[in-house]
Formats: sequence, C-alpha cells, structure tokens
Amino acid sequence: MTRTILEVHALQTVPPSCLNRDDTGTPKTAVYGGVRRARVSSQAWKRATRRGFHDLLDPSELGVRTRRVAELLAERIGRLDGAIEQAEAWELAAQTVQIATGSKIEAPKRKAETAKGNGGAEPAPESKYLMFLSAHQLDGLAEIAVKGRGASKEYFKDKAIKDEAKRIANSRHSVDIALFGRMVADGADINVDAAAQVAHAISVHRVENESDYFTAVDDYKNRESDDLGAGMIGTVEFNSATLYRFAAVDVDLLRRNLGKGLRKDEPVTEPVRRAIEAFVECFLTSLPTGKINTFGNHTRPDAVVVKVRSSRPISFVAAFEEPCRAEPETGGHLRQASEALASYIPDVERAYGVAENTPTWVLRVGKNTEALSGLGTELPLQEMVAAIGAEVVRRQGEA
Repeated sequence: MTRTILEVHALQTVPPSCLNRDDTGTPKTAVYGGVRRARVSSQAWKRATRRGFHDLLDPSELGVRTRRVAELLAERIGRLDGAIEQAEAWELAAQTVQIATGSKIEAPKRKAETAKGNGGAEPAPESKYLMFLSAHQLDGLAEIAVKGRGASKEYFKDKAIKDEAKRIANSRHSVDIALFGRMVADGADINVDAAAQVAHAISVHRVENESDYFTAVDDYKNRESDDLGAGMIGTVEFNSATLYRFAAVDVDLLRRNLGKGLRKDEPVTEPVRRAIEAFVECFLTSLPTGKINTFGNHTRPDAVVVKVRSSRPISFVAAFEEPCRAEPETGGHLRQASEALASYIPDVERAYGVAENTPTWVLRVGKNTEALSGLGTELPLQEMVAAIGAEVVRRQGEA
C-alpha cells in the first residue's frame, strides 16, 4: 500500500501588522535559533483556513463548532416538525446530543439566574465546551430527536437509540472535522484524529515589535469652547516579517476520516480529492484577520513548495535556524530565505534518501524567489491545486 503524505511550504512577507496577538495585545513571538521571531499560531491559521472552506465547498460538506449546539440542532428539529415549540425542541436537542456525545447539555447557571431574576424565559441549553458536528451528523441527530417526541421517558435511555445516536455522531464526518479533528471530552470514543498538522508560522529573521501611537478626533467637538486635545489616544503594537509556513496532511488518515464520502453519486476518490484541493488553496490564500482593518496587510505567499511523499512529512524550518539578515544596502529577507530553502531541501532529501518518487510543485512570484525554480514543476495556483488533486487520486487507486 502506498502511503500518501502532503507537505505545503510557503514563504510569505507581511508588512506592518498584528496578525495574531497575545492577552496583552502584543504580536506573538517565539525564540528560535537564539533570536526573537515573529509568530502566528497554528490555531489562527487553521481558523482562517476553515473559514475559507465556505467559499469553495458546499455547506453539506462542512461542520459547525459551537457550544450552542442545542440551538443549532433545534433549528433542524423545527424544520422536520414545525409543530414543535422552541422550548421542547431545545429539550429534545439537549437529550439527543447528550446520548450521542456523553456531554451534559444544560442552560448555563449564570444565564439562568439572570433570566430568573429579570423574570425572563429559561435560556437555551449549551455544552460546557465547543462541540464540532458535521451538517450530516446534525441532520441525523435531528431525525432521532423528532422520533423521541411524544415517546416515553425511556426513549433516550434505550441502548439501541443511544448506539444509533453515537453511530451518527461518528460517521460521515465533514471535511473540516476530517482534516482538523475533534475532541469530545466526555465521549472519547467519537474523537477524530486530525489528518492535518499546521506549524506555527515564524519569521525567517530576527524581529523587534514596534508600537504605533495613535489619536482619534472627536468630530462633534466645538473648536471654540472645547479643549484642543484628541478625543482618544492609544497605542497598538505591530511587526513586519517574512514568514515560513508549513502544513502537512496524512491523506490516508483523511480518507479514513471521510469514510465512504459525503455523496453517493461520485467515485470514492472524489471526497478526498476535493478536501485536499480545498485545503491547499485555502491554507495558501487565507489570512488571520487580527487588526486587519488597522493595517490592511493583505498579502499572498511569495513562494510555495508542495510535495507528496510516501513517508512522514519533513518541515524545512531548520533552513532558517540561522536567521536571515537583510543586506546593508538593498535590504529585504525574501531572496536570502529563498536561497536558504532551495539549498536546504535537496540536502535533507539526499541525506535521508527521500528525494526519489516525490512529486514537487513550485509557485513563486518575482525575481527574489528564482532560487526555488529548480525544485519542481512551476505552476500558477489553480493548475497546481488541480495537479495535486490528480496525484492524490492516482495514489488512492494504487492503495
């Protein structure tokens, strides 16, 4: 059986920005190679990638991650049976989610106490943590809930019903669940191991955070009688960086997570192809939205190298363990980063004997990335995505 591992490597330059900040509002950083680097957490870029899926994939192929899972399921229950009142739909949804996941679903105490004190209605029940369910799973659980309406109290205690609810919650996973996994604290038997791994993006060079002092003007201030000061002052921290980004997908695990696929009228290889193509495109074109309105830092990767291996993935971050240094006269880090990557990749693959039978594609922009041109087949984004999908389909046929 041929193992299939996808690797995505990217160099992306971002101007002054604050893509991902910590609890103090400071751009995240990390020490690597003995110097401080700019950092964007994997969670931030996975979230941006997931949001990108909504532009490429049908809603039926995606999931929803929320604590308000009872409300979400109640909406589907209401569509199946319009005679069910909201409070009853919430209760049916809560019981159904509980038997499917083992998680207790109830109204938050603080919200319930506030509603009671104000004479309001009981709030909707919620999960204690984020619950990730696919559209197909929610539809299946809604059908179970509707069947329970008017049944005896033993309906949700019946072992056959519980088993069916768990089976639904653990089958026909959406693309985002199959790629990024799911953890259910109270129901480990329906956990999903993530097929995708995303590294924290780090700058290829040393970074020092900077601070922008800003003022805001009060448009309604009377110039004659009011003071002349600003209506508001503040500071926002930022940095700029050339980032190395890395992600890997275990295509075989992705295929197992998706099962037989979300559609019955297509080849079994199609769901995996569609998921891989969506992941590659959205990972490369997405951008975390931290302070995006303040900085307008809309960039795309300057260089991309994608490989399909038959062995475990390899990150090439060590190419930048010694930080790149801007040239005294011309400045810039991209050319040096491209040269470092172009030199390091063949060295690693040659040393570990993993260079053969490794299809490689390159996407690059501008003269500063010319060093990477010899690493693989150069293609624009859409053609590269299609070529990767075709290679994945070919390998599935060999499995």
